[in-house]
Amino acid sequence: MDLPRYHRLRSAYYRLEGQRCPGCGDLHFPPRPGCTRCGHGELEPFRFCGRGEVFSHSLVAMAPQGFLAPYVVAMVKLEEGVFVTAQLTDVEPEDVAIGMPVEMVTRRLQDAEDEGYIVYGYKFRPLLPAAARRAS
Repeated sequence: MDLPRYHRLRSAYYRLEGQRCPGCGDLHFPPRPGCTRCGHGELEPFRFCGRGEVFSHSLVAMAPQGFLAPYVVAMVKLEEGVFVTAQLTDVEPEDVAIGMPVEMVTRRLQDAEDEGYIVYGYKFRPLLPAAARRAS
């Protein structure tokens, strides 16, 4: 990921921010210039709760430069209904299951070799027992 793009999207990576359309109420992630449902052009920031469930997943055996393989990537359906694609962490690949409750955490994504610093962002981990009780 190039540095200008990383800094431009930093709030979305750290807080799982998207947008809500004031016209129709549709939620969007990642942020975009306008509503894909009604065409409204002025979307407002919306912070997702960060909890959801694994909708689909796959094991990545050959990773792009800067990433350590193997790792699991999943499509997560957030409680608000939006889908997010992200790496899973703190779980063995064989333990990942469709429907597994997960929560967003901020973790290292990759080493930015040329720029000399580490890039952080969101990943998802299995929902911890205390968090599961609070979500109920």
